[in-house]
Amino acid sequence: MLAPIAVADNGGFTPVAPESPNAEGIRDSYVFVSIFVLAIFVLVQGLLIAFIVKYRRRKRPRFEDGAPIHGAARLELLWTAIPVVILFLIGAFVFIELPGIKNIPSAGASGQLEITVTGRQFYWQYEYPNGVIAIDTMRAPAGVPVRLEVTAPDSDVIHSWWIPALGGKIDAIPGTVNETWFEAENPGTYTGQCAELCGLEHANMLASVELMPEAEFAAWLEQRRREQGSGGGELGKETWEGVCAKCHGLAGEGGIGPRVAGSIVLADPDAIENLVRNGRRTMPAVGSGWRSEQVEALAKYLKENPPSGP
Repeated sequence: MLAPIAVADNGGFTPVAPESPNAEGIRDSYVFVSIFVLAIFVLVQGLLIAFIVKYRRRKRPRFEDGAPIHGAARLELLWTAIPVVILFLIGAFVFIELPGIKNIPSAGASGQLEITVTGRQFYWQYEYPNGVIAIDTMRAPAGVPVRLEVTAPDSDVIHSWWIPALGGKIDAIPGTVNETWFEAENPGTYTGQCAELCGLEHANMLASVELMPEAEFAAWLEQRRREQGSGGGELGKETWEGVCAKCHGLAGEGGIGPRVAGSIVLADPDAIENLVRNGRRTMPAVGSGWRSEQVEALAKYLKENPPSGP
């Protein structure tokens, strides 16, 4: 029983270490409630064991009733009043913490970054204000409030974006825009995944946020914008690996989807565009709504790196 807990660090009993104020508010609420839950559990189970011992049958005949015990008004009032007080304390604490979890802080001197997060089968797409697109891995500046608009296309299913260290889960609902935020000070990579069962490849719908120093992030964003405008850079590779390969395999060897290595479709930019925008048979339109530069980046990457299978 103890070995899995040791392997899993805290065994999933507590949230991961928070890196954003809203995630810290969630953890504080969890710990506060857990204290009362644990105390009540110990009290109830302790009394249960004590009563089992104290009022056991002993030598009384098996079918003979035990001695009658009359009620105690004071005790009954206490076990009614104490839970009411506990529930009030829990409710008050949670409502005090809730604004810090939900409300996006005002932009400071560094401003505020807004990113659109779109959940699709089976990848996350991030769009920045300057038009930069990224797949599955979001990059953001450390120490700056990041406001996320989370949604999904009308033709898709419900997903749920969740990076535990940066805040709570937020659903990506088709045709609806939900908002969440984070503000982390420590550069690093924080991982998570889709938290809503969304299909066969749900387990591979992973997500990560790479927090970078602000100047480094600004340089990356500008470089990515220039590369994307020229049809080069990492967007084509990210799209193949994050969108296509999850079903067709990194080398096009097939998986959930059919083998595509050597397919003439992948050598024809027009055929690629038609396929991703409209789908085919059981394949959904994974690229419906994509901007032209994303389709071009994918076609260029496949032309330069044609999948050849195992």
